[in-house]
Amino acid sequence: MDSENIVCPVDQTLNLINKKWSVQIIRDMFFGKKHFKEFKESNPKLSNKVLSNCLKDLEKNGLIEKHVLDTTPVTTEYYLTEYGKSLNKIIYELAMFTLKREDSYSEEIRNDLKKSFKETLNIED
Repeated sequence: MDSENIVCPVDQTLNLINKKWSVQIIRDMFFGKKHFKEFKESNPKLSNKVLSNCLKDLEKNGLIEKHVLDTTPVTTEYYLTEYGKSLNKIIYELAMFTLKREDSYSEEIRNDLKKSFKETLNIED
């Protein structure tokens, strides 16, 4: 294999999630399905156009899946794929990195965050 053509795996991962808001959208699906309006509620500065484009990009990259329900009005739900769920450990480590350093989080908030992540990821101390 030609070493000049090898792309760093870290770079490849970052390229999947490098668009603004991608990590926040993945984070929002960490605990289950989400609807378009729920992304907007948890990220008020996120525009409809940027959210729509980001969801399409994450779907194209195989990180999320879109389910359109036959309801009136039509309801769309977004889920992480198994591939997308594998990013949860990375997101957990990002959160823990900040919690180890930031003094602005109370011990109760730290413990609640750790507990919710650990339950979802089946992480042991």
